[in-house]
Amino acid sequence: MIILDKALEELEQKNRPIRVAMIGAGYMGRGLALQIVRYTRGMRLVAIANRTIREAERAYSQAGVEAVLAVDSQLALEDAIRDGHCAVTGDAQLVCQAEGIDAIIEVTGEIEFGARVVMTAIEHGKHVVLMNAELDATLGPILKVYADKAGVVITNADGDQPGVIMNLFRYVKGIGCRPVLAGNMKGLQDAYRTPETQKGFAEKYGQKPHMVTSFADGSKISMEMAVVANATGFTVAKRGMLGPACEHVNDAVNVFPRERMIEGGIVDYVLGAQPGGGVFVIGYSEDEIQQGYLNYYKMGEGPFYVFYTPYHICHFVAPMSVARAVLYKDPTTVPIGPPVVDVLTAAKKDMPAGEVLDGIGRFSSYGLAENAEVCRRERLLPLGLSEGCRLKRAVSKDTVLSYDDVELPADRFSDKLRMEQSEYFAS
Repeated sequence: MIILDKALEELEQKNRPIRVAMIGAGYMGRGLALQIVRYTRGMRLVAIANRTIREAERAYSQAGVEAVLAVDSQLALEDAIRDGHCAVTGDAQLVCQAEGIDAIIEVTGEIEFGARVVMTAIEHGKHVVLMNAELDATLGPILKVYADKAGVVITNADGDQPGVIMNLFRYVKGIGCRPVLAGNMKGLQDAYRTPETQKGFAEKYGQKPHMVTSFADGSKISMEMAVVANATGFTVAKRGMLGPACEHVNDAVNVFPRERMIEGGIVDYVLGAQPGGGVFVIGYSEDEIQQGYLNYYKMGEGPFYVFYTPYHICHFVAPMSVARAVLYKDPTTVPIGPPVVDVLTAAKKDMPAGEVLDGIGRFSSYGLAENAEVCRRERLLPLGLSEGCRLKRAVSKDTVLSYDDVELPADRFSDKLRMEQSEYFAS
């Protein structure tokens, strides 16, 4: 941040801002538009794509931009950008293809749609910042392969838990401690929550019921920690993670298996710990002299130490990931190789043969983080690809579903990419 603010200020003074387009204009997208337009010098939000154009216009209006141009062709979009206008469109492919855009921020939370637009953006030489852990957890490794070939950066965004964890991970590693656990903090975990139970909370904060349901039923944290696992090489200690309860995050050193952490590192979470809303990394040091200094600085006697950030403020910080990608080709969070952790699909209720799964954060299923090797061996159905799948047989509540249990929707791009990901990393 200290480097980035100076670099962005210089771009502002030279009138050479980073030109950003956003795909998606929901709750988080509107906040991001506000942050870029009002508070991020050296960056311009030149276009917003959303299936409902009035929502894109609303995002600009909330940020204080009233004069926007609605465009329906690549040429019209490029003309608007060149003339200094803010543009809105219902066709996300346009912002992925148009010249005059340096980076795309994908904020939809959709996987099939998100995969298509991200691939188009990569093919047209644009950096991609994902505020879409669901897409990243499901297809991130193969999207990274394509981004590398195209010479662009794809990254999950700073501000959300995976990005904040990875910043902390790099910090802990940088001061000479070995990270052995990358952790999230949860206040509620109930696999059977539905959009009906979460309706009031969603209405209170102006969010979609299925989105907040994914927070409550564990699907979202599973996706987020799969993203972190794929960025660190860490695995899960058990299916669904351990998720122990503790009063304060500093107690995390006492509630996870130490031998398992040292063996290779794990991703996990604590439940109900203070300060709520934060993330943490457990570092390990065998250096007795450094242990003495760390104890002096109130970090404990060691050799395990908890480092934490007490908050995550998603859209406030996400523009910094754009700047890191465009200016320094430095991804905030990105897979380092093949999938390490995946998110499987478990039945939220008893279901008959023929029922169609309704996807993440809804009524039929919830997600559990599992090591990718197990998912491959058992042919487990990724939660990110579950929507629209038809059950071949009746299943009982909490059944973990495999590909053999379902019929996939026809001709999905995301299924083809997933198969390509499996084949690419099989060798």
